[in-house]
Amino acid sequence: MESKKVLVTGGAGFVGSHLCDRLIADGHEVICLDNLFTGSKTNIAHLLAHPKFTFVERDVQMPFFVNVQWIFNLACPASPPHYQHDPVETVRTNVLGMINMLDLAKATGARVLQASTSEVYGDPLVHPQTESYWGNVNPISRRGCYDEGKRCAETLCFDYHREYGVDIRVIRIFNTYGPRMAKDDGRVVSNFILQALRGEDITVYGDGSYTRSFQFVDDLIEGMIAMMSQDGFVGPVNIGNPGEFTILELAKMVIDMTGSTSKIIHLPAVEHDPKQRKADITLAKDTLHWEPKIPLQEGLAKTITYFQSVL
Repeated sequence: MESKKVLVTGGAGFVGSHLCDRLIADGHEVICLDNLFTGSKTNIAHLLAHPKFTFVERDVQMPFFVNVQWIFNLACPASPPHYQHDPVETVRTNVLGMINMLDLAKATGARVLQASTSEVYGDPLVHPQTESYWGNVNPISRRGCYDEGKRCAETLCFDYHREYGVDIRVIRIFNTYGPRMAKDDGRVVSNFILQALRGEDITVYGDGSYTRSFQFVDDLIEGMIAMMSQDGFVGPVNIGNPGEFTILELAKMVIDMTGSTSKIIHLPAVEHDPKQRKADITLAKDTLHWEPKIPLQEGLAKTITYFQSVL
């Protein structure tokens, strides 16, 4: 592939830092923009001295100009504790950040990929979720700042595409886990692993029958690169692992794999938490020739090793 100049917003985050690694490995020049609200310089410390890597500490809400060929827009808190910490800022990041990146793409002719989310489907009434499903989202719930912020960002992408011919790509990311997840991000995989390693009770909200499909970060990065490299297909497209597990199954798997003495305790269910989540990836298979390769146990083993080193 021809070397490109690439901007990654949210590039010091969990997913963003893995994407920067891959882009550098592929020979691209990378500008990583991050305000370090949920990202960390630790995630990109090994890249800071690389001649093709530049870090810019800046908020995506502020207009930013650089002449690039590709833009990956990943800037946004992605876990409930983080995006609910300041919900107004979450909406502003999603909407103003998207406008700024689309304006940059319009000015430079760059291709821009929006990292959208399976949360646009809300608490789905269709299972598994296909891209044609419009979702079941409560706009005034505590989750609305993220769910509706991402939905509005998709709207902006398609309006800029129709009105101004901006070269967009939209992916909908399903639950992703792996090394460099933040310890305090409140996501179920990191929560369970840390609780198990510390010998604390594993906290399951509700009866544990809610389901999720868990995708290892390396598979997601492959999907992102495949989407960005594809001509003539703008999406949206689901990027996720269709393997579906209950939260209780995940908790038991983590306890078993860590050899932990932790006990599972049940707390009240979280309001508006989706009851089922499973990616239909038929479109990604057919159009991008992509599907995840890493099974849950293999990915969990790598993630447990990472958190052992962190602790």
